[in-house]
Amino acid sequence: MPSWTVDGPRRLTLVEPVDQLVVRLDSGRVNVFGTDGPARIEVTRTDGRPLVVEHQDGKLSVRQRTPRDWTLLLRLFGRDSGPEISIGVPARVRVDLRLHEGAVVASGLTEATRVDVTAGQVTLMGLAGRTTARLISGPVEALGVSGDLTMETVSGELVLADGTAERVRASTVSGAITCDLGNPGSGEIQLGAASGSVTVRVPEESDLDVRLHTTSGKITTDFPQLQPGAAPSWSSDRRGRLGAGGGSLRAATMSGSIVLLARRSGGI
Repeated sequence: MPSWTVDGPRRLTLVEPVDQLVVRLDSGRVNVFGTDGPARIEVTRTDGRPLVVEHQDGKLSVRQRTPRDWTLLLRLFGRDSGPEISIGVPARVRVDLRLHEGAVVASGLTEATRVDVTAGQVTLMGLAGRTTARLISGPVEALGVSGDLTMETVSGELVLADGTAERVRASTVSGAITCDLGNPGSGEIQLGAASGSVTVRVPEESDLDVRLHTTSGKITTDFPQLQPGAAPSWSSDRRGRLGAGGGSLRAATMSGSIVLLARRSGGI
């Protein structure tokens, strides 16, 4: 099994095939992107803790070798910013990225991408296949994502733009959700927030079955065909069909507002 210990800036190129990438870091900045060439890793910064890179049976793994007492000391002295790593892999590689604290950028991947970060931020660009991003604290920004997209956070903002995902599930407890969508066709969009707001913009010619519900917030919409549904007096509900209603849009909040905007044809 090829293995490398990296304790400073270094570039690695793997000549053997890679079909899975697994990254496990306490902290750091990670950029993973799809490439036509062989898999490669560039470490531009370390923090004194060695990185272990291993490749076996098509699985490429990157992890930190950190004794527990080192981790505590580095955090006490403010040196736990973590490494900076860029990893290029074939676009159809399955990717699993997990950080306790830091920033992740994933782009150009087409199979399955999973990102778990406790505190930090995640940026997803041009992904396809099945994409999942989960954070406790921090924002997720998804740009040009297709396929199946799941975004979850406790206190961060969720932003989706220029996406053509057939299935979108976005949920947050105290953050806001902002989506600027193309016509989802027969797709399924589910958005949920507890105390945060939900803002969605779709083309005015969209084909959607729409249901909007808030317990104590306010609903505003550019689509007059959405009518109040059966709901208790303390809550608000709007539902109806846009166009042929081939896809579905569901948005629900506890105390946050819901805004559904129409993108005019030829407009912005």
